[in-house]
Amino acid sequence: MSRAHNGFLLVRTGKRRVGLELAHVLGVAPLGSVHPVPSVESAVRGVANVQGKMVPVIHLGALLEGISCPSEQGDTGVLVSVGGRCLCLEVDEAELLVRDRALPVPQGTTLPWAFGVAKHAGGLVPLLDLPALSSRFMETGSI
Repeated sequence: MSRAHNGFLLVRTGKRRVGLELAHVLGVAPLGSVHPVPSVESAVRGVANVQGKMVPVIHLGALLEGISCPSEQGDTGVLVSVGGRCLCLEVDEAELLVRDRALPVPQGTTLPWAFGVAKHAGGLVPLLDLPALSSRFMETGSI
């Protein structure tokens, strides 16, 4: 079964571009005050009120790199819903809405957390498997 048939939102975090499946995206919003909370996951920035919902804020770049959040907070949040749970992904920029089908990850390419790729002017963009990423937090009780 092909995923991302409705398209994806292309976001930039650091020098990396990734696609977020539109089926999970609730909106893009300015990221206001984030309140730190204890977490075993170093990519969790804290919690914030985003579009009227108090949600965990996860720095997407730190999550993908397996590092701690940078000291400076970004301005853009992407509110997503995965498995009935809302969370906010902190990104540098929400760049483009693309209505295209996912392509398989090319053989011999290692793209952790990607369920596929999409063509973009700069090459292939990994499409993140948000349910798999989300289950990582649910299992550890990080959020």
